[in-house]
Amino acid sequence: MEKLNVPYYTRRAHAKKKALTAYLKKLVRKKPAGMYAITQEARTETWKKIDCTSCGNCCNSMTPTWTKSEIKRVAAHMGMTYDEYYEKYLYTDDNGDIMNDNTPCQHYNTDTRLCTIYELRPKDCAEFPHFHRKDFFDQVEDVFAPNMPRCPATLVWVEKIQELSQTKLKIK
Repeated sequence: MEKLNVPYYTRRAHAKKKALTAYLKKLVRKKPAGMYAITQEARTETWKKIDCTSCGNCCNSMTPTWTKSEIKRVAAHMGMTYDEYYEKYLYTDDNGDIMNDNTPCQHYNTDTRLCTIYELRPKDCAEFPHFHRKDFFDQVEDVFAPNMPRCPATLVWVEKIQELSQTKLKIK
C-alpha cells in the first residue's frame, strides 16, 4: 500500500468526530446484542483499506504505556540496564503509568516509518488500535473517540461500525 495521507484523515476525523462520538455513545447507551461481531467485521474491512506501516502516526504522536518487564527486555536488547533505559527515555505519569518522555517514539524510524524493535515492542503498541477488545462499550470515551484524529485506522473502523450497525442492527 502507498503512504497514507495522515493530514487528510486527521481533518476528516476532526470534521466527523462530534457526530461519530455521539453515535458511539448511542451504541453505549443501547448496548445492542451483536456488537462484538460488528466490531470484528469492521476490523476486517478496515485492514483492507489501512496499512499501519504506511502511516506510523501513533508512533510519531502518541506514547505507549510500558510495563517493567517490557522495559527490562528492551533495555537488554539495547545493551542498557533497566535504570539507564528508564532515565534516558521514560517517566512515570500521575496515574503511575510508565510512558515515553518524548514523541516520536525512540524506536520509530521516521524515514522508514517502521519500529526498530517491532518484535520486542510493548503490548500497548502491539495491540493498538485495540480493535480486538471485547469491552468495546467501556472503551468508547477513553480510547476510540479520542483516537479517531490520531489514527486513520480508528476513524475508518468507527465509520464502518456506524455503517454496519445501521444496516445490520438497524440503529440509526
